[in-house]
Amino acid sequence: MSKKVTEKNSNNQYSETLTNSAEFGIINQRDFFDKDISNSANLASYYIVKNDDFVYNPRISNLAPVGPIKRNKLGRTGVMSPLYYVFRVINVDQNFLEIFFETSIWHKFMKENGDSGARADRFAIKDSLFIEMPIGIPQIQEQQKIGVFLTTLDRYITIHQHK
Repeated sequence: MSKKVTEKNSNNQYSETLTNSAEFGIINQRDFFDKDISNSANLASYYIVKNDDFVYNPRISNLAPVGPIKRNKLGRTGVMSPLYYVFRVINVDQNFLEIFFETSIWHKFMKENGDSGARADRFAIKDSLFIEMPIGIPQIQEQQKIGVFLTTLDRYITIHQHK
């Protein structure tokens, strides 16, 4: 239901570097860190992240005990460090999957198959195991209905929080 994105920015076609924040999702790196971490010399080794691609960040935080998985909803293509796992979904409703990764259901699989390794701030899991993560997927029509319902509910909650 997904494939790893391995396309590199070899021709430096894209210059906007993105990052994956547990709190803010996919965001421009400069906006998040208030400075550039990447530079034109190393962008050729970065992965191309298209709109609606998903990105796993192995960095552990209070908001993401096994690292966050977020969807690129910026409406544009950018690049990400090879430290991230970028993947594109096939025949799965993106809203449904995005909401799934906002839950902690998938954390059990990660904890059983990976570890924090030598660096306590990073979670380590092999790509070959990560792509085997079991996810219960209903028929596409049901995925779409669930995705629309929960996305609408999330927007409704956000509007009321702003009030």
